[in-house]
Amino acid sequence: MAQIELGAGDLLDRRGRLTEPGWARREARRYSRAAVAASPLRIKEWDYYCVLAGDYGLAAVVADNGYMGFLSVTWLDLLARSAVSESAITPFPLGRMAMPQSADAGDIVQDHTRLKLAFRHTPHGRRLTVDCPGFMKGRGLRGELDLAQPPMDRMMIATPFAGAPKAFYYNQKINCMAVAGEVVIGDQPYVFERDRAFGVLDWGRGVWTYHNVWYWGSASGLADGAPFGFNIGYGFGDTSAASENMVFYKGVAHKLDKVTFRLPQGDYDSAPWSFSSNDGRFEMTFQPILDRADSSDFKIIRSIAHQVFGRFSGTATLDDGDVLTIDGLLGFAERVENAW
Repeated sequence: MAQIELGAGDLLDRRGRLTEPGWARREARRYSRAAVAASPLRIKEWDYYCVLAGDYGLAAVVADNGYMGFLSVTWLDLLARSAVSESAITPFPLGRMAMPQSADAGDIVQDHTRLKLAFRHTPHGRRLTVDCPGFMKGRGLRGELDLAQPPMDRMMIATPFAGAPKAFYYNQKINCMAVAGEVVIGDQPYVFERDRAFGVLDWGRGVWTYHNVWYWGSASGLADGAPFGFNIGYGFGDTSAASENMVFYKGVAHKLDKVTFRLPQGDYDSAPWSFSSNDGRFEMTFQPILDRADSSDFKIIRSIAHQVFGRFSGTATLDDGDVLTIDGLLGFAERVENAW
């Protein structure tokens, strides 16, 4: 498959259509909400962070989906194989949440009665702050995590949707951010240390078609003592110009072609998954630990999501032919079906 690497420029033209589909290893394209040609009800903008530290982790999201604003924090206890979330929903924000138009500039500060979330830039990376007094039936969750972001490559992709010229998906994934800080639940502190805690940012902006199924996998950590991670996925939009599949090692992106997910039948955490690339450069098995499943059906809006956390083992081949052996790298893989 052709892989079109994009240079700098505007994401959308004067008609609100993608100027060019493709991928990049930095924020090559400039997104402007004002350039979107679709109804504000259809614009979707979110920042999602997931930080994993061995036995536990934290996920947080701020999203303006046009008809619905969404804030959420999830605590992941991988030893107990449990996930607890607290969320807040606001009707019809329609852009008033002021989501940044760049992944590299602009802070997000949301103050809801149930949940306060802040995603801020710092001189050396990012800072996540969370305060949720009602978490776990009043035990409360609060914390501050610093995510280091030295100069390094990322995954950027601009994806069109066939037959829907005003629809597009602009996505950036920043892997391998080492994390330091603390989260406190009740009076129990959980420490995040840079040599064992790593985070990923999923930064998405776009206009989607109504019904989609997507697959996404991500992991960040160390391989041979150096930063290593990957982003794999497919299932939505027209990816004939580029896939989102990349391996990251020592801050450098290594582009992959197609990666196929092979899921177990039945429960998604009942048996190992496997992943294979068509060029033979990415071969992994995945041992599930926890299926963070969520299903909602509001007739017009429906979602069935399985985000499964576990450990990846296998091989990844770099652009120069070097083969890295991966053993038990913590990450997640998911299958999501949305009608929204």
